[in-house]
Amino acid sequence: MPIKRMWGGRFEEAGDDFINNFGASIGLDQEMAEEDIHGSLAHVKMLKATNILSENDADQIIAGLEKLEQKLHQGKLKFSVDNEDIHMNIEALLTEEIGPVAGKLHTGRSRNDQVATDLHLYVNERLPLVIQALRNLQRVLVNKAEENVETIMPGYTHMQHAQPISYGHYLMAYFQMFQRDIERFEFNKQHTSISPLGAAALAGTTFPIDRELSSQLLGFNQPYANSLDAVSDRDFVLEFLSNASILMMHLSRLCEEIIYWCSYEFNYIELADEYSTGSSIMPQKKNPDMAELIRGKSGRVYGDLVGLLTTMKSLPLAYNKDMQEDKEGVFDAVKTILPSIKIMAGMVKTLHVHKARMEHATHNDFSNATELADYLATKGIPFRQAHEIVGELVLQGLKTGTNLSDIPLNKYQEINPKIQKDVYECLKPKVAVERRQSLGGTSFTQVREQIKQAKELLANH
Repeated sequence: MPIKRMWGGRFEEAGDDFINNFGASIGLDQEMAEEDIHGSLAHVKMLKATNILSENDADQIIAGLEKLEQKLHQGKLKFSVDNEDIHMNIEALLTEEIGPVAGKLHTGRSRNDQVATDLHLYVNERLPLVIQALRNLQRVLVNKAEENVETIMPGYTHMQHAQPISYGHYLMAYFQMFQRDIERFEFNKQHTSISPLGAAALAGTTFPIDRELSSQLLGFNQPYANSLDAVSDRDFVLEFLSNASILMMHLSRLCEEIIYWCSYEFNYIELADEYSTGSSIMPQKKNPDMAELIRGKSGRVYGDLVGLLTTMKSLPLAYNKDMQEDKEGVFDAVKTILPSIKIMAGMVKTLHVHKARMEHATHNDFSNATELADYLATKGIPFRQAHEIVGELVLQGLKTGTNLSDIPLNKYQEINPKIQKDVYECLKPKVAVERRQSLGGTSFTQVREQIKQAKELLANH
């Protein structure tokens, strides 16, 4: 039988099941059941404080909502598509619990401000979880960097050997990326901690409500200043999805390099067995599947962002049914980024670094060419000229299989008689790394300073 809706007084027909199911959102927005109850508790407490509801009615509603929350935690609440969304389901369940007085709960509010409130609560309560997970990942990176301050590896540009660097320096670059992610999520709190509750459908309400009180009861910083904006704003969600997308981009970059570094050709690192899989037909395989999966999941989070941007494009004020599509991407992003961060932390923490292999890769690779150019510049040769000279030496070395460290001193002195035997010292990868003492550079001293500052930052959180 067709179901008569709670809002169906103006309608003569109830609609068929197919249409009703298409329009219903309970299959998705039941994710916000606890938030919906919390929002309702704040609302009814405000109605009680302002004497809009009698103390007796308000206390009955409060007790009923608390009973529903208890049942929710016990897994005893059953939601029905007949009641369309989480708001109507909670109201219907409350009516079953305490009778018709439950209908007074909706005084002075609309589902428009109610759903916006639920979504604010949902994002606001997940932000600390994301930030905490990122802090944990940062701690793992700092610890691994501290173990590898003096581990030498090739630094790359264009995926070509560029200059030797400290592996600890490399890891601290990702620490800084994730720090910016944390700062973006922290800023996101400013816009999630605003209360739409009491904006009603779009124009506010005639009841003498206290929006500041309900905002405080929910733990928000303040209520929205404009009721139209309150029910139609989804910027805070877009910010979250944008931040999540940038985060996944950062994770994907680290994953890409992990995939490279643990390949047979590089063999810089080895992943723990628990973060790897094998092949059904090739017994020798150890695949970096978790890194590949995180890399792949970046695409779905990008999709969540683009999907909501597209949904919101050109929407007129205030609420439109299109905005029912605002939640799935948020739920998906949360369920994607949190485990991705956790897996990444475990993967980095347990990976084994092949230190000798990393350092060996910096020999015979001409990544010390800049050191030679800098050395020539200190002997009075203009850097551009020095750059050309070293480029020609590299070309000759590639043709003859001669490394810069193997060029005899008399050959160097033909270029400039001021070149002495100390040129060979500056061509050593470790020396090349240690010489980069500029702020933020890859010298061991600078890397240790980065680690020190990172530890101080983490200690304050």
